[in-house]
Amino acid sequence: MTIARHPRPAELQDTSIEDIAQQYVARFKDRKADWAAFEDAKIDGYRRAQHRFIGAGGSGKHGDASVIPPRGFTLSIMFVQPGQGNAAHTHEVEEVFFVLQGFLDVFLEDETGKRLDVRLGPWECISCPPGVVHGYENTSLEPVYFQVMLGRARPEAMGYADSKLFERRDAHLTGN
Repeated sequence: MTIARHPRPAELQDTSIEDIAQQYVARFKDRKADWAAFEDAKIDGYRRAQHRFIGAGGSGKHGDASVIPPRGFTLSIMFVQPGQGNAAHTHEVEEVFFVLQGFLDVFLEDETGKRLDVRLGPWECISCPPGVVHGYENTSLEPVYFQVMLGRARPEAMGYADSKLFERRDAHLTGN
């Protein structure tokens, strides 16, 4: 007999393993590329697609029934064409970028405007601590796929460093 040494969450107490697998398996072929996942994605130079697997990530698009329900973190795969990236921003939790394919130039900035660039290749990652201004660009000649994890089940929408973007950070949720 198999013994579970830790209790299941209350909502899964009487759930079959078939139903758990149905709810907790997400396949890339079933993910839809969301090209409007973030407010800055409307701006040339920041266009990218989010493929949500666990939770909504920093997009704020909660309630998507096709994603695995988040508990302690979110997980998405980003697709970024050459010449694109995202705007400088912060989060209230750590954000991890893990490159799967291609090259990604991640930047860190401080409040004085000092910037540090770090190039990541396949199977390399960076963990951006809470409150540290960061972002990324694809300056290579090939698309990049990378995993993004945020350290909370329902993180706030990203806090853009640019004041005008910050004021509109939730506009993509209403289609404005």
